Amino acid sequence: MMITHDTRCALDAVVDLLNTAPEGEAPGAPDSLTDLASLEDFVRRNDVSGVGALGPGDLAAVRAVRARFAEVFAAEDDRTAAERLNALVASAGTTPQLTDHDGYDWHVHYFAPDASVADHLAADGGMALAFIVVAGERERLRYCEAPDCRHTFVDLSRNRSRRYCDSRTCGNRLHVAAYRARRREAAG
Repeated sequence: MMITHDTRCALDAVVDLLNTAPEGEAPGAPDSLTDLASLEDFVRRNDVSGVGALGPGDLAAVRAVRARFAEVFAAEDDRTAAERLNALVASAGTTPQLTDHDGYDWHVHYFAPDASVADHLAADGGMALAFIVVAGERERLRYCEAPDCRHTFVDLSRNRSRRYCDSRTCGNRLHVAAYRARRREAAG
């Protein structure tokens, strides 16, 4: 599956945004998008371009976009995902335009000039997810299979075999636990 640089950046931002939410099955898991400082950190971390001064309304709007992205990941089928994406992208007032800023070659921004950070994320992230659905690859939108983690990720592996949000943490932790269980059983 061919993913352009700007689409990959938008997918990464969607995943990062989703993973700021409290994890549904992990008791006491904190929401890490609770104030303007955490929103500013998110914007900086994801290099979201064209964002001016942020205010409390931006925080609430980005959290609402986060909830809508979560609905796309949770969709039972392509039609439901497409309906949710269509509504999300339409609400952002998309205005596709070619741009070549910050040393990047020509690429398409789907958000209107001077769009809010929420509309920027909804438009670019929504279109990136739409490309996944159009390619018939919605099953690549996944949740980590570690029992104590519900982070999201986009499986861009060639054979669609990725199971964990991060192989160095969740994947390695589960592999070590399985190894130790086998050793205890063998010694047992």
